[in-house]
Amino acid sequence: MDTTPRFVDGILRWRGASLAARLALASAYLLGGLTKLSDFPAAVAEQAHVGMPYPALFAVLTIAVELIGPALILSGRMVWLGAGMLGVFTALAAITANAFWAMPQGAERFAATNAFFEHLGLVGGFVLVAMADRRAPEQAR
Repeated sequence: MDTTPRFVDGILRWRGASLAARLALASAYLLGGLTKLSDFPAAVAEQAHVGMPYPALFAVLTIAVELIGPALILSGRMVWLGAGMLGVFTALAAITANAFWAMPQGAERFAATNAFFEHLGLVGGFVLVAMADRRAPEQAR
């Protein structure tokens, strides 16, 4: 027996719900890619700050992932690839930038721990997007 309230069922059945949810999930990446593209020197500095070798190359790769991944997810084409790109990128970023296990106790470690697990949640969201797309009928996209 389905116990989903009618208003929730209505929202979930709304044709635009999937696009709105995918946009919400990918929005930070899309904005990040556009921001980095508009201020490339700052994007390079960000990569250098987190200790990436060849910061200009990693800035270009980051911009590409942050723009192509959302475009694929939002277009409904090769969603698995866009979700995979952003999921792997997010996991690597969490490990690189939020290595809480290597920090001493304190406020910085607390913040890094929260950020790490928030990123882990996003990775799960991208897996769910790919799974939902695989199961969705073509006309629902």
